[in-house]
Amino acid sequence: MIVTIGSDHGGYKTKQAISEWLLEQGHVVRDCGCDSEESCDYPDFAKGVCELVADGGANFGILICGTGIGMSMTANRNPKIRAGLCKDTHTAMLTRQHNNANVLCLGARVTDPAWIINIVDTFLTTEFEGGRHEKRLEKL
Repeated sequence: MIVTIGSDHGGYKTKQAISEWLLEQGHVVRDCGCDSEESCDYPDFAKGVCELVADGGANFGILICGTGIGMSMTANRNPKIRAGLCKDTHTAMLTRQHNNANVLCLGARVTDPAWIINIVDTFLTTEFEGGRHEKRLEKL
């Protein structure tokens, strides 16, 4: 699986940890930045991740900032992106099952670090249920 990932300075350390885990799992990781904890603007990195997902260059995207809110707002401006801000494995599962999300947003400063990898794993391994949820997605 190809996963593209991006963060701002608030999510940089979390992005690095997720990237390492993804590589250990055998995934291809495309890192769209940022490259340090120096202050930067989250929309710049969200756009790069979303463009890769929207164009088919990655199966999924992961975006991390302090709360995940700014990344989520930016990602969902792209009409081909369905980004979900997830704080636990249950929301990660449901955003895939019911919303067929293709981008996971995380808040590094507000999510328990012990759960981050579990959230990512749940998001990447949960299938979209289709059925009754399909008609709702068509309305987007």
